[in-house]
Amino acid sequence: MKAAVIVFPGSNRERDIAYALELTSGVKPALVWHGDSALPPGTDLVVLPGGFSYGDYLRCGAIAARATVMDAVRAHAARGGLVLGVCNGFQILCEAGLLPGVLMRNAQLKFIARNVHLKVERSDTPFTRRYNAGAVIEVPVAHGEGNFIADAETLKRIEDEGRVVFRYCDASGAVVPQANINGATNAIAGIVSENRRVLGMMPHPENHVDPTIGSTDGRGLFESLAEALQTA
Repeated sequence: MKAAVIVFPGSNRERDIAYALELTSGVKPALVWHGDSALPPGTDLVVLPGGFSYGDYLRCGAIAARATVMDAVRAHAARGGLVLGVCNGFQILCEAGLLPGVLMRNAQLKFIARNVHLKVERSDTPFTRRYNAGAVIEVPVAHGEGNFIADAETLKRIEDEGRVVFRYCDASGAVVPQANINGATNAIAGIVSENRRVLGMMPHPENHVDPTIGSTDGRGLFESLAEALQTA
């Protein structure tokens, strides 16, 4: 698996992502600067990490979506390449038009940093093949703008096409209001593109991959990617 992790001014999870990728695939990813105009030759997977790109000074992800490197990311996605956006990376994917919807301020208007439960809605994507559909995993969140919102038509399309991959739930897997930590519409925590090759999610699976620091529930996502690319 040849992965490229994009680094923007204000990114702060790029090394966490790089560690998770190397741990699960055995291959060290490239760190690509936002001002670069091309991805490394042969890139299979592009990852947009969490953080506060460009300080979130305009709108979360809005400036990063217009960075020089994003033209190469869009071209990679258009060719069917895999793209993963986590937290701020999810915001960037939406601002760049690679995923629908937008991430707004949390309903409580507070920054949230804690572990949450997620229900895996489908296991037939390159990102989730190591999970069972309906499985419940626990991973951290750390965001102030994770409230996924889309207009009614877009939301219906996303749901009808089965593009919701992760939802906030309780420990038993029930999708209940009290488990929806940021007020996201339909408790949406992660969605994929029409071709299932681009995933954006607010929680941080990269922080739950190593048994020495606790849970490994996030490891399945990176193992899924490595397996999907090896199979391909």
